[in-house]
Amino acid sequence: MPPSTPPPTIRRRRLGAELRRLRERADLTATEAGARLGITQSRVSSIEAGRYGVSAERVRTFAINYDCADQALVDALAAMTGERKRGWWEEYRDTLPGGLTDLAELEHHATALRVAQVIHIPGLLQTTDQARTIFREAVPRLLPHEIEYRVSHRIKRQAVLYRDTPPPYTAIIHEAALRMQFGGRVIAKAQLDHLLDMSERAGITILVIPFGSVAFPTTGHGADYFHGPVPQLDTLALDIAHGGAMIDAPAQLEKYHQMLDRMETVALDQKASRELIHHIAKAI
Repeated sequence: MPPSTPPPTIRRRRLGAELRRLRERADLTATEAGARLGITQSRVSSIEAGRYGVSAERVRTFAINYDCADQALVDALAAMTGERKRGWWEEYRDTLPGGLTDLAELEHHATALRVAQVIHIPGLLQTTDQARTIFREAVPRLLPHEIEYRVSHRIKRQAVLYRDTPPPYTAIIHEAALRMQFGGRVIAKAQLDHLLDMSERAGITILVIPFGSVAFPTTGHGADYFHGPVPQLDTLALDIAHGGAMIDAPAQLEKYHQMLDRMETVALDQKASRELIHHIAKAI
């Protein structure tokens, strides 16, 4: 029996989705686009669904036929092609939900990262012990080996912050997350100490929204905003009860971009945020 074809990566799916948007803006059907490009309608559809790869040269041909004059966008789309080697996260493809491997891929390619959390410390800033404690409380309950797969994946994701030139990372954390003692006092204090250490690293900004804030511009869901090489290629991941939801619709991206901007304005500055984290850690 021949080996099954691996599912398309989120990067390839996003490239296809953007090509579809360009086609629709040009007011072309897939059949009309195929006629212009010299390929079948089914090939156009397969490319747009991410099932079929496309070269950088072909992307530029698509853009010309779709009358796209945004050269920065075209260059960014062309740069998304040609990757032969899959990332480290693919080793988890058969053991974890697809949304988690997509998250690692988005982090790997992001030009900047911005996250907001209300109850949990952001995953890229969690200690191993805290991550394991959180996964033990998952609903439905995970088996021991499933917990360890998820912990391993989460810790490997954190390597993005230790690159020679890591993407700028901003974490907006509500005070509630700092005071949740997941796993007990020892684990909770170690987590806050780790947070203080990470806040001193170049490129990492940790901002705390205190209980006394007069505004709270969010619904309470955790949000991860991945900046692309151009704004049109930004992506948002929402952390919701039934799993992660990936959002790339322009109107929704703008909404959450503004929401995160407002959250930053009501948060304490970096110095005051560190002082509050230190105060809470001492009190545990």
